[in-house]
Amino acid sequence: MKLSVIIPCYNEKSTIEEIVRRVRAVGLADEIVIVDDGSTDGTRDLLAQIEGDEVKVFLHDRNQGKGAAVRTGFQNATGDVFLIQDADLEYDPRDYPTLLKPIEEGIALVVYGSRFLGGPRKAMFFWNMVANRSLTLVTNILYNAILSDMETCYKVFRANIVRDITLRSRRFDFEPEVTAKILKRKYRIYEVPISYNGREWDEGKKISWRDGVIALWTLIRYRFTD
Repeated sequence: MKLSVIIPCYNEKSTIEEIVRRVRAVGLADEIVIVDDGSTDGTRDLLAQIEGDEVKVFLHDRNQGKGAAVRTGFQNATGDVFLIQDADLEYDPRDYPTLLKPIEEGIALVVYGSRFLGGPRKAMFFWNMVANRSLTLVTNILYNAILSDMETCYKVFRANIVRDITLRSRRFDFEPEVTAKILKRKYRIYEVPISYNGREWDEGKKISWRDGVIALWTLIRYRFTD
């Protein structure tokens, strides 16, 4: 299988070189597709130095949101399997073998890495955890699933699965939209435990409570529309 690692980034000057180094160190990515979503902090200057060989860089003229960046990644990736990797070092590429194993063994077409299945993790903010679990519970109720972590970054797909799905979300509502549309198409999601090193707000964490409200509406909306 050819693996495409898709990295959406926005103002990640302090971490983008390190996350690319970590992805390369695992030795499983055939291509690394980085989509810069209108960074203004100097990230683009670093990407110009990183680009080449297996690293492909695509630039948005203005900030559009994580969902828009991931969609650009999907459109330009050429692999058989897509794996989404955030650029902020919260998620560890050393988990790739665990994430890919169910697909390699032919027992899953979609795999999510769960922060709540017993892997090592940095203690999260309580209310962030409540929001994550609440949105996951709503997902399970609406779509008859038993997920433990719908909002996880680590989502891995057989490429043909997501190429056949029309995605519209531009921001963090990408997570509930893609999950809803996968479950509505009767694909069961395989979960595996991953490690998690959440960053603090003063370190650049971008998601807010408003994104939680939008995620809830997205889950309800796509239960009844496509």
